[in-house]
Amino acid sequence: MQSFTLLLTGLCFIALTASCAPAEEPMPDDPVERAKALHGKVPLTDGHNDLPWQIRRKANRDVWALDIAEPQPDLHTDIPRLREGMLGAQFWSVYVPASMQGKEAVRATMEEIDIVYQMIARYPDTFQLATTADEVEAAFAAGKIASMMGIEGGHSIDSSLGALRMFHRLGVGYMTLTHSRNVPWADSATDTVAVDGLTKFGEEVVREMNRLGMLVDLSHVSPATMRDALEVSEAPVIFSHSSSLAMCNHVRNAPDDVLERLAENGGVIMVTFVPAYISEETRLHGVTRGEERDRLQALPGATDESVSAGMAAWNEANPTPPATLAQVADHIDHIRQVAGIDYIGIGGDYDGISTVPVGLEDVSTYPMLTAELIRRGYTDEDVMKILGQNVLRVMRDAEAVAARLQQERNPSGARIEVLDAEDLDGDSTDEE
Repeated sequence: MQSFTLLLTGLCFIALTASCAPAEEPMPDDPVERAKALHGKVPLTDGHNDLPWQIRRKANRDVWALDIAEPQPDLHTDIPRLREGMLGAQFWSVYVPASMQGKEAVRATMEEIDIVYQMIARYPDTFQLATTADEVEAAFAAGKIASMMGIEGGHSIDSSLGALRMFHRLGVGYMTLTHSRNVPWADSATDTVAVDGLTKFGEEVVREMNRLGMLVDLSHVSPATMRDALEVSEAPVIFSHSSSLAMCNHVRNAPDDVLERLAENGGVIMVTFVPAYISEETRLHGVTRGEERDRLQALPGATDESVSAGMAAWNEANPTPPATLAQVADHIDHIRQVAGIDYIGIGGDYDGISTVPVGLEDVSTYPMLTAELIRRGYTDEDVMKILGQNVLRVMRDAEAVAARLQQERNPSGARIEVLDAEDLDGDSTDEE
């Protein structure tokens, strides 16, 4: 009887405690308010922002000469708008243009990394360095924007695995295998075919990135490079800022067969806001504009001044059709249908583009895209996956693969001049 009394007392205590626990507030019905509530639950993790390059251009690399704590109307990004957009984590691009090659590219990439570290040091109440998924969540819990880094183009490592390792040690979380031009070991989407994907050294770059835990980024690369990297990589890959080729026929976008393989790989495509990658009408306008420039340049006696004047008149008569927030959501819809909800993220490319979709004018507008997804019937669980849970899962998976590989093999000593010797010599073996 005493035991029964004690059991009853315990059950009553548990019931009383449960009834006294604060109930979780119901989610708002209004799509915008619901979007903001979801942003408060999961760190919105954006795959690509070029603010460091803008600081290099506009302030000569001096972080203290451009105060992003104040509104910066000439930029897409400043701290007030980052807070309004409820951004939780950002991969800051440490981009240098593909026109920079060799040691110049390596040095400039180091300077870009230095800009990110200075940003974090200048605004410690806003930014916190993060190199792992756990560190992203810790920064978010502390009310700060987790700050990660991504190299945009393999030219930044000058075909050196040692440089790759040192960049990772400095905190770089991903590397885009190419930018707008080919590298000696991989083809770009916007250059002529040279090696038809990855060379042997390119495959070794991917393997070494897997061993480091550095995410392999397939934005900017050719479809052949995408497929080769997916074949080689033991860890999930990412597209840091790309969209769907089926929805907009731009070479920078991912074909459906690649999206299907991305799901098999467990990776994530972070849908971008670049108008020419989102709207087919915008893309075609750009093609026509390029043809007009070519025509003007081919005229007898053409000069830079005459071409500029002609293009100014053409632009005034032919305004660019805008891309829209709804079209960005259309890309998300399509990728969900082809790959699945578990493989989608966001990669705005703010401050790396000159125009933006209507409704996504700057970093303050992320909740508007989230609200659009809610209106389209995406569940709270779906939305939270897109906002950040998918990317955090990819990061954790890549960390686990790295932990295993570091037990299995040493850092790679591969050199391009040895591994790709036959290709560099014109593939003499085939001539024998």
